[in-house]
Amino acid sequence: MRNRFFASTIVLVCSIAWGQAQSNTTPNAPSDSNMQMSGTSGDMSNMKDMPMDSNDGDSAAATHVMHSMEGHMDMGPHMKMTALRSAKPGDAARAEQVVDAAKKVSEKYVDYRIALADGFKIFHPELPQKIYHFTSAANAIEAQFRFNPEHPTSLLYEKHGDDYKLIGVMYTAPKRFTEDQLDERIPLSVAQWHEHVNFCRAPLSKIGEGFQPHPQFGMRGSIATREACDAAGGTFIPVVFNWMVHVYPFEKDRAAIWSVERQHGDAD
Repeated sequence: MRNRFFASTIVLVCSIAWGQAQSNTTPNAPSDSNMQMSGTSGDMSNMKDMPMDSNDGDSAAATHVMHSMEGHMDMGPHMKMTALRSAKPGDAARAEQVVDAAKKVSEKYVDYRIALADGFKIFHPELPQKIYHFTSAANAIEAQFRFNPEHPTSLLYEKHGDDYKLIGVMYTAPKRFTEDQLDERIPLSVAQWHEHVNFCRAPLSKIGEGFQPHPQFGMRGSIATREACDAAGGTFIPVVFNWMVHVYPFEKDRAAIWSVERQHGDAD
Protein backbone atom coordinates (compact mmCIF):
# COMPACT_ATOMS: atom_id res chain seq x y z
CA MET A 1 0.00 0.00 0.00
CA ARG A 2 2.84 2.30 0.81
CA ASN A 3 4.39 1.79 -2.59
CA ARG A 4 1.00 2.31 -4.20
CA PHE A 5 0.58 5.60 -2.38
CA PHE A 6 3.84 7.06 -3.55
CA ALA A 7 4.51 5.45 -6.78
CA SER A 8 3.63 6.06 -10.32
CA THR A 9 1.34 7.87 -12.81
CA ILE A 10 -1.36 10.55 -13.20
CA VAL A 11 -2.00 14.02 -11.91
CA LEU A 12 -3.21 14.99 -8.82
CA VAL A 13 -5.00 12.23 -10.33
CA CYS A 14 -3.92 9.99 -12.94
CA SER A 15 -1.81 7.28 -11.78
CA ILE A 16 -2.64 6.64 -8.32
CA ALA A 17 -4.92 3.82 -8.51
CA TRP A 18 -7.02 4.08 -11.45
CA GLY A 19 -10.04 2.81 -9.70
CA GLN A 20 -12.42 4.53 -7.41
CA ALA A 21 -13.81 2.41 -4.73
CA GLN A 22 -16.45 4.56 -3.20
CA SER A 23 -20.02 5.14 -3.97
CA ASN A 24 -21.47 8.61 -4.38
CA THR A 25 -22.62 9.89 -1.03
CA THR A 26 -23.50 13.24 0.37
CA PRO A 27 -20.64 15.28 1.82
CA ASN A 28 -21.70 14.54 5.38
CA ALA A 29 -21.62 10.81 4.91
CA PRO A 30 -18.70 9.22 6.77
CA SER A 31 -18.10 6.77 3.93
CA ASP A 32 -16.63 9.60 1.89
CA SER A 33 -13.85 9.84 4.42
CA ASN A 34 -11.92 7.31 2.43
CA MET A 35 -11.11 9.85 -0.23
CA GLN A 36 -7.45 10.51 -0.56
CA MET A 37 -4.87 12.11 -2.69
CA SER A 38 -2.61 9.58 -4.21
CA GLY A 39 0.93 10.54 -4.35
CA THR A 40 2.08 7.95 -6.63
CA SER A 41 3.01 9.89 -9.56
CA GLY A 42 1.60 13.03 -8.43
CA ASP A 43 -1.97 12.27 -9.23
CA MET A 44 -5.30 12.72 -7.81
CA SER A 45 -7.19 10.20 -9.76
CA ASN A 46 -7.72 7.86 -6.91
CA MET A 47 -8.01 10.49 -4.34
CA LYS A 48 -9.89 8.10 -2.24
CA ASP A 49 -8.49 4.63 -2.53
CA MET A 50 -6.76 4.86 0.82
CA PRO A 51 -9.04 4.18 3.74
CA MET A 52 -8.65 6.30 6.83
CA ASP A 53 -8.18 3.20 8.94
CA SER A 54 -5.20 1.98 6.92
CA ASN A 55 -2.94 -0.07 9.15
CA ASP A 56 0.37 0.91 7.61
CA GLY A 57 0.21 4.64 8.21
CA ASP A 58 -0.19 5.72 4.60
CA SER A 59 -3.62 7.02 5.49
CA ALA A 60 -2.14 9.36 8.05
CA ALA A 61 0.47 10.47 5.57
CA ALA A 62 -2.20 11.16 2.97
CA THR A 63 -4.22 13.10 5.51
CA HIS A 64 -1.21 15.21 6.40
CA VAL A 65 -0.53 15.99 2.76
CA MET A 66 -4.16 17.03 2.37
CA HIS A 67 -3.98 19.36 5.34
CA SER A 68 -0.85 20.88 3.83
CA MET A 69 -2.52 21.33 0.45
CA GLU A 70 -5.53 23.17 1.78
CA GLY A 71 -3.34 26.20 2.41
CA HIS A 72 -0.08 26.45 0.53
CA MET A 73 0.96 29.61 2.28
CA ASP A 74 3.87 28.53 4.42
CA MET A 75 5.28 25.82 2.22
CA GLY A 76 8.62 27.48 1.56
CA PRO A 77 10.90 24.84 0.03
CA HIS A 78 8.00 22.43 -0.33
CA MET A 79 6.31 24.19 -3.24
CA LYS A 80 7.74 24.76 -6.69
CA MET A 81 6.21 27.37 -8.98
CA THR A 82 6.77 27.90 -12.68
CA ALA A 83 8.32 31.24 -13.55
CA LEU A 84 6.30 33.87 -15.36
CA ARG A 85 7.34 34.24 -18.98
CA SER A 86 7.20 37.15 -21.34
CA ALA A 87 3.93 37.28 -23.23
CA LYS A 88 3.84 35.86 -26.75
CA PRO A 89 1.31 36.69 -29.44
CA GLY A 90 -1.85 34.73 -28.79
CA ASP A 91 -1.16 34.02 -25.10
CA ALA A 92 -3.93 36.26 -23.81
CA ALA A 93 -6.47 34.75 -26.19
CA ARG A 94 -5.48 31.19 -25.27
CA ALA A 95 -5.73 31.95 -21.57
CA GLU A 96 -9.13 33.56 -22.07
CA GLN A 97 -10.37 30.41 -23.78
CA VAL A 98 -9.38 28.42 -20.69
CA VAL A 99 -11.17 30.91 -18.43
CA ASP A 100 -14.31 30.73 -20.58
CA ALA A 101 -14.28 26.93 -20.35
CA ALA A 102 -13.63 27.03 -16.60
CA LYS A 103 -16.51 29.44 -16.11
CA LYS A 104 -18.81 27.27 -18.19
CA VAL A 105 -18.08 24.15 -16.16
CA SER A 106 -18.18 26.13 -12.90
CA GLU A 107 -21.65 27.46 -13.67
CA LYS A 108 -22.78 23.87 -14.15
CA TYR A 109 -21.46 22.84 -10.74
CA VAL A 110 -22.46 25.79 -8.57
CA ASP A 111 -24.67 23.26 -6.81
CA TYR A 112 -22.21 20.77 -5.34
CA ARG A 113 -24.85 18.03 -5.46
CA ILE A 114 -24.64 18.05 -9.24
CA ALA A 115 -20.88 17.55 -9.00
CA LEU A 116 -21.39 14.57 -6.71
CA ALA A 117 -23.98 13.13 -9.07
CA ASP A 118 -21.51 13.47 -11.94
CA GLY A 119 -18.86 11.46 -10.13
CA PHE A 120 -16.78 14.11 -8.37
CA LYS A 121 -15.63 12.91 -4.96
CA ILE A 122 -14.84 15.06 -1.93
CA PHE A 123 -11.31 14.72 -0.64
CA HIS A 124 -11.61 13.96 3.10
CA PRO A 125 -14.93 15.72 3.75
CA GLU A 126 -14.76 14.74 7.41
CA LEU A 127 -11.73 16.96 7.99
CA PRO A 128 -11.98 20.75 8.31
CA GLN A 129 -10.31 22.41 5.33
CA LYS A 130 -10.00 25.87 3.90
CA ILE A 131 -10.76 24.63 0.40
CA TYR A 132 -12.40 21.30 -0.42
CA HIS A 133 -11.30 19.52 -3.58
CA PHE A 134 -14.10 17.67 -5.38
CA THR A 135 -12.11 15.44 -7.73
CA SER A 136 -13.03 13.51 -10.84
CA ALA A 137 -10.94 10.39 -11.40
CA ALA A 138 -11.94 10.30 -15.06
CA ASN A 139 -10.91 13.91 -15.63
CA ALA A 140 -7.64 13.33 -13.80
CA ILE A 141 -6.78 10.40 -16.00
CA GLU A 142 -7.69 12.35 -19.12
CA ALA A 143 -5.43 15.21 -18.01
CA GLN A 144 -2.52 12.80 -18.02
CA PHE A 145 -2.80 12.52 -21.78
CA ARG A 146 -4.57 15.62 -23.08
CA PHE A 147 -5.87 18.96 -21.88
CA ASN A 148 -9.59 19.67 -21.95
CA PRO A 149 -10.38 22.86 -20.01
CA GLU A 150 -14.01 21.79 -19.72
CA HIS A 151 -12.84 18.77 -17.70
CA PRO A 152 -10.99 20.09 -14.63
CA THR A 153 -9.41 17.54 -12.34
CA SER A 154 -10.98 19.17 -9.29
CA LEU A 155 -13.66 21.66 -8.38
CA LEU A 156 -12.73 23.98 -5.50
CA TYR A 157 -15.35 24.72 -2.86
CA GLU A 158 -15.46 26.67 0.37
CA LYS A 159 -17.74 25.21 3.02
CA HIS A 160 -20.45 27.42 4.50
CA GLY A 161 -22.37 25.51 7.14
CA ASP A 162 -23.80 22.47 5.42
CA ASP A 163 -23.42 24.03 1.99
CA TYR A 164 -20.47 24.42 -0.36
CA LYS A 165 -19.65 27.51 -2.39
CA LEU A 166 -17.80 26.94 -5.66
CA ILE A 167 -14.85 29.32 -6.05
CA GLY A 168 -12.78 27.78 -8.81
CA VAL A 169 -11.34 24.76 -10.57
CA MET A 170 -8.03 22.97 -10.62
CA TYR A 171 -6.25 21.59 -13.67
CA THR A 172 -3.43 19.09 -13.49
CA ALA A 173 -0.65 17.85 -15.76
CA PRO A 174 1.86 15.00 -15.50
CA LYS A 175 4.80 15.76 -13.26
CA ARG A 176 7.09 14.65 -16.10
CA PHE A 177 6.00 17.69 -18.11
CA THR A 178 8.53 20.38 -18.89
CA GLU A 179 7.56 24.02 -18.52
CA ASP A 180 7.31 24.22 -22.31
CA GLN A 181 4.67 21.50 -22.22
CA LEU A 182 2.78 23.28 -19.44
CA ASP A 183 2.94 26.44 -21.53
CA GLU A 184 1.20 24.58 -24.34
CA ARG A 185 -1.76 23.92 -22.03
CA ILE A 186 -1.96 27.33 -20.39
CA PRO A 187 0.50 30.10 -21.29
CA LEU A 188 3.09 30.69 -18.58
CA SER A 189 2.95 34.40 -19.25
CA VAL A 190 -0.46 34.29 -17.58
CA ALA A 191 -0.57 31.30 -15.24
CA GLN A 192 1.89 29.80 -12.79
CA TRP A 193 1.62 26.07 -12.22
CA HIS A 194 2.82 24.55 -8.96
CA GLU A 195 3.91 21.19 -7.65
CA HIS A 196 4.56 19.90 -4.15
CA VAL A 197 8.19 18.94 -3.59
CA ASN A 198 10.76 17.88 -0.98
CA PHE A 199 8.28 15.93 1.12
CA CYS A 200 9.63 13.99 4.09
CA ARG A 201 7.04 11.46 5.19
CA ALA A 202 7.25 10.78 8.90
CA PRO A 203 7.99 7.27 10.17
CA LEU A 204 4.97 5.50 11.64
CA SER A 205 6.09 6.30 15.16
CA LYS A 206 5.99 10.04 14.40
CA ILE A 207 3.03 10.37 12.03
CA GLY A 208 1.18 12.65 14.43
CA GLU A 209 4.15 15.00 14.70
CA GLY A 210 3.34 16.43 11.30
CA PHE A 211 0.17 17.97 12.70
CA GLN A 212 1.91 19.74 15.56
CA PRO A 213 3.25 23.32 15.53
CA HIS A 214 6.69 23.61 13.93
CA PRO A 215 6.79 20.05 12.54
CA GLN A 216 9.83 18.35 11.10
CA PHE A 217 7.86 16.26 8.63
CA GLY A 218 5.35 16.98 5.90
CA MET A 219 4.65 19.90 3.63
CA ARG A 220 5.15 22.42 6.41
CA GLY A 221 8.05 20.56 7.95
CA SER A 222 11.52 21.91 8.52
CA ILE A 223 13.04 18.96 6.67
CA ALA A 224 13.49 19.66 2.97
CA THR A 225 16.41 17.46 1.89
CA ARG A 226 16.87 13.74 1.45
CA GLU A 227 19.84 13.71 3.79
CA ALA A 228 17.93 15.35 6.64
CA CYS A 229 14.92 13.13 6.02
CA ASP A 230 17.02 9.96 6.07
CA ALA A 231 18.71 11.09 9.28
CA ALA A 232 15.29 11.63 10.92
CA GLY A 233 14.06 8.20 9.85
CA GLY A 234 11.58 9.53 7.32
CA THR A 235 10.89 8.69 3.68
CA PHE A 236 11.85 11.37 1.17
CA ILE A 237 9.61 11.98 -1.83
CA PRO A 238 11.05 14.58 -4.25
CA VAL A 239 7.71 15.30 -5.94
CA VAL A 240 4.49 14.29 -4.23
CA PHE A 241 1.86 15.13 -6.83
CA ASN A 242 1.63 16.23 -10.43
CA TRP A 243 1.59 19.80 -11.70
CA MET A 244 -1.48 21.83 -10.70
CA VAL A 245 -2.94 25.23 -11.37
CA HIS A 246 -6.01 26.91 -9.86
CA VAL A 247 -8.36 29.11 -11.86
CA TYR A 248 -10.97 31.38 -10.26
CA PRO A 249 -13.24 32.13 -13.24
CA PHE A 250 -15.85 34.13 -11.33
CA GLU A 251 -13.34 36.89 -10.56
CA LYS A 252 -13.40 40.09 -12.59
CA ASP A 253 -9.79 40.69 -13.63
CA ARG A 254 -6.96 38.53 -14.88
CA ALA A 255 -4.81 38.95 -11.77
CA ALA A 256 -7.59 37.62 -9.55
CA ILE A 257 -8.55 34.84 -11.95
CA TRP A 258 -4.99 33.48 -11.98
CA SER A 259 -4.02 34.65 -8.47
CA VAL A 260 -0.83 32.98 -7.28
CA GLU A 261 -1.38 34.32 -3.77
CA ARG A 262 -4.73 32.60 -3.65
CA GLN A 263 -3.16 29.37 -4.83
CA HIS A 264 -0.88 29.71 -1.84
CA GLY A 265 -3.88 29.69 0.41
CA ASP A 266 -4.01 33.46 0.90
CA ALA A 267 -7.60 33.68 -0.26
CA ASP A 268 -9.69 36.74 0.44
